[in-house]
Amino acid sequence: MFASVVVDVPTQQTDRLYDYEVPESWEALVQPGMRVLVPFGPRKIQGMVLAIKASTDVLKTKPLIALLDLTPVLTEELLAIGKWLSNETMCFLITAYQAMLPSALKSTYSKKLVLADGRLPSDLPEELQVFYKNQRAVLWDDVESNLQTMKSVKLALEEGWIDVLYEAKDQTSIKHVKWVTLKQSLTEALASLAANAVRQREAIQLLASHKDGLALSVLSQRSNAGYSSLNKLVEKGIFHLEERELYREPYELMESTSTPLDLTEEQAAVLESIVSATDQSSATTFLLHGITGSGKTEVYLQAIDNALKQDKQAIVLVPEISLTPMMVDRFKKRFGSKVAVLHSALSKGERYDEWRKIHRKEVTVAVGARSAIFAPFDRLGIVIIDEEHETSYKQEEHPRYHARDVAIKRAAFHKCPVVLGSATPSLESRARAQKKRYHYVQLEKRIGKQSYPEVTIADMRDELKAGNRSMFSRQLMDALTETISRGEQAVLFLNRRGFSTFVMCRDCGYVLQCPHCDISLTYHKHHHAMKCHYCGHQEPLPRACPKCESEHIRFFGTGTQKVEEELLKLLPDIRILRMDVDTTKRKGSHAKLLDAFEAHEADVLLGTQMIAKGLDFRKVTFVGVLAAETMLHLPDFRAAEKTFQLLTQVSGRAGRHELPGQVVIQTYTPEHYSIMLSASHDYAGFYKQEMQFRKLSQYPPFYYLALVTITHEDLMECAKEAEKIARHLSQELSDEAILLGPVASPIPKIKDRFRYQCMIKYKDEPKLQPALKQIMALYAERIQKKELQVLIDMQPYSML
Repeated sequence: MFASVVVDVPTQQTDRLYDYEVPESWEALVQPGMRVLVPFGPRKIQGMVLAIKASTDVLKTKPLIALLDLTPVLTEELLAIGKWLSNETMCFLITAYQAMLPSALKSTYSKKLVLADGRLPSDLPEELQVFYKNQRAVLWDDVESNLQTMKSVKLALEEGWIDVLYEAKDQTSIKHVKWVTLKQSLTEALASLAANAVRQREAIQLLASHKDGLALSVLSQRSNAGYSSLNKLVEKGIFHLEERELYREPYELMESTSTPLDLTEEQAAVLESIVSATDQSSATTFLLHGITGSGKTEVYLQAIDNALKQDKQAIVLVPEISLTPMMVDRFKKRFGSKVAVLHSALSKGERYDEWRKIHRKEVTVAVGARSAIFAPFDRLGIVIIDEEHETSYKQEEHPRYHARDVAIKRAAFHKCPVVLGSATPSLESRARAQKKRYHYVQLEKRIGKQSYPEVTIADMRDELKAGNRSMFSRQLMDALTETISRGEQAVLFLNRRGFSTFVMCRDCGYVLQCPHCDISLTYHKHHHAMKCHYCGHQEPLPRACPKCESEHIRFFGTGTQKVEEELLKLLPDIRILRMDVDTTKRKGSHAKLLDAFEAHEADVLLGTQMIAKGLDFRKVTFVGVLAAETMLHLPDFRAAEKTFQLLTQVSGRAGRHELPGQVVIQTYTPEHYSIMLSASHDYAGFYKQEMQFRKLSQYPPFYYLALVTITHEDLMECAKEAEKIARHLSQELSDEAILLGPVASPIPKIKDRFRYQCMIKYKDEPKLQPALKQIMALYAERIQKKELQVLIDMQPYSML
């Protein structure tokens, strides 16, 4: 038997299947979807088995070295999805499969320099002999930094004195603990103790109250009995001690406590449509357009419950930014231990354990961010994508997939419905619903017949004319003061983090730039440092202008830290909680901040995008938006759509319960239709106007897009190769395709690499993929050397 394996070497030349011989003793074990260790040239590397066959055309095959799994980590369905993904997103096959697995299942490789015959040759150069004094193998990392040593290494390799050994290290780590159970009855155990063995007596009584036993460390801590004391009870045969595998639990274990709520007529009608599709095994895609506060989550919960009753499984995707403990709690309280949660805030070990619960069929609901769409379920009954308009569902590095497309593909295989829910659906989804490709359902009323919050637009130009130079309009300050005096709470939203957006010299106009990227540095007051939000470069704040040496160097723009400082100057007694990337870096800090706000330990929650979605607080009656036009001026055709969606979402945080809500939107461009229409909650009006703009400009949903980005360390070389690629595309594509560029990217340099891009707009272009594949093949060698990079995005969401 032979195994067709895709190897963990993501290059153009190795993006194919290699046949390996399956040792006879493993023939009953090896299955498609398993990870294996294979010989590949001088290396031992990881690979994924895609097929088993009885014969091969390869004349000389090598045998598999090791099986890394006892059961397949990817199902037959996910293997097929990987092939489809590789073709659709133009990525390597192994890259598609790696995206489906938790990082703990991805191998790392170390290179060692080993003495060829185990002995130290007398001719070995002196600088190498130092390394081999007491050892036979030296790590490559220990020698590669010194040029002279590397020359000696090259000579020693040519002479055959040393060999290069590649070692694959599997990162999987399963947590084991020492577990104690009571072997005897309580009476029997206590009778055998000495009268003065107080701690041992306590330990026995405690263990007797836990039928399944306890971890040795927990028992010791709770009973105050030392390990030696407990081990004596093991020796006497009173306790049984064993090694047990234990899951790392990122969330508190809870049993289901919440019960289904009574639905409104609207909710019941929507639920009935979804349930019907599940019952009939219909792969229908629903677009659930429900305004903020209309009870979409309850519909999701009851639709999942229906699928679980049929012994099916469910995947719920939530944008990373709104995967708050509040959202997780709602699913945990309804479905208890049946829920696994997958997202980036978990440690590598926690993510691995949550994935294993799914893989072992111990849970039936997976809640998570984008990558949770690859949860290895084999009986999917429903897929839900909440806030479907969110651009974070699109991955920006290979494989550049959109979670919605993968969901629809998986649903077609499992014959189950997909629910795309949003208060502000993306134009593409709404247009598909209009063409009847999606089934459109609506929730137009808030729960409890609560009205929309009253929205006021504050024109900051008028504030300046009136002599108000602060960052807060009079309307906002009046509303904020009134809200707090009534004992209610407020949310202030700013779409930026840091103290200020840039630092500029007022004498010569010099703006502090990142030395590696064409972008200004952002000042972070907490660290008193300038940071680049693209490459992570950091430097201290200069005392004088680096160009003209003037001391008039000042902060411009506004960040969350600065807002907090200014607000405290105006209202010294106000209690503020700031929530942005800087304050939520530590594990659990997100949950602590939200819990503190819910317990009314603060009057104002001030934050960036992470406070715009998924939050539901009874006492929040006022929302203030400080810079509504932040995204409007980005070079992105979706800028107006993103602004409308964000303003609608953040406005929806106010007055969700008994108390009426109020919103103040501050802006310098109050006449822009996205701001005006979000203030009147007019999605239909916005959709109509934005669709006209998209049609005239030939953008999605009327056209598809493909973006080709070329990067190089040399500007002229980058421009020259971009011209070549554009010429090739113009010759290959039909006249119906529109080719724009090459032009410098909106951010022309990132991490010391210059960037050019070409954009292709098309409706139906069968020649596009073959033409792009030709380009990748043409530049394969240079791409592998990392000299030139050609990045292809088949449906770009970031134009920068």
